[in-house]
Amino acid sequence: RDNMATYEPKTDDYELRAYKVYDCKVDPDQNDKSTEIKLCTFKRPHMRAFHCSWWTFFVAFFIWFAIAPLMPEIKKTLGLTGQQAWTS
Repeated sequence: RDNMATYEPKTDDYELRAYKVYDCKVDPDQNDKSTEIKLCTFKRPHMRAFHCSWWTFFVAFFIWFAIAPLMPEIKKTLGLTGQQAWTS
């Protein structure tokens, strides 16, 4: 935990809490739900999943639409007819 700020709840009643120390600010009145989102970090599994999902969506979107300009070359290289290229 390099430079990650930690937050300790002000109460001594730790038995009702999931953790004694949190990596982000939490609201004790709402079952210690986080009050901030650190988007530019890969340290927490939630943010790793978030970044991996948007990145893979972008790659899939890019690849899906990148095939259209290459279709004449693909058609020529594979020797496809117009109908085969259309239904592939």
